[in-house]
Amino acid sequence: MSDSDNFSLEQLEGVAWPQPPENATRVMRLVYELRRRPIRKLTPEDLRVLLRQREGIAALLPRTLRLLGENPLAEGDYFPGDLLVAALGLATSFWRNNPEYVPQLCQIIRKVEAMGNLDDLGAPHDGIWEVIESFRTNTAR
Repeated sequence: MSDSDNFSLEQLEGVAWPQPPENATRVMRLVYELRRRPIRKLTPEDLRVLLRQREGIAALLPRTLRLLGENPLAEGDYFPGDLLVAALGLATSFWRNNPEYVPQLCQIIRKVEAMGNLDDLGAPHDGIWEVIESFRTNTAR
């Protein structure tokens, strides 16, 4: 665990968001709440939500990659591997600007390859592999 895992996104960024607007969606309210939680306390689902909403990516990715290194099919609320799909789905520009994370993610992908048919593990094999191939194509350019 890195020292930054003891801090929340708000603390790391030095920006405290006000309360969410009254008409905020459930996801918006959740993001506001999660920004206040120490990173070490964020669950795979919390990380998935924040990554999908493009919040605090650089601060969250080290913890995300540690969790995926332990279990490449770590899951939030949707399906085994949904955290991996959220990480792989980050913008190509993020991976180009932060190439230090690519080897670690490639190592996680190799673990997924060794798992065989992901459908047998309750994960959407074709969907996950589509995202993996897109990641490989986009980071190879």
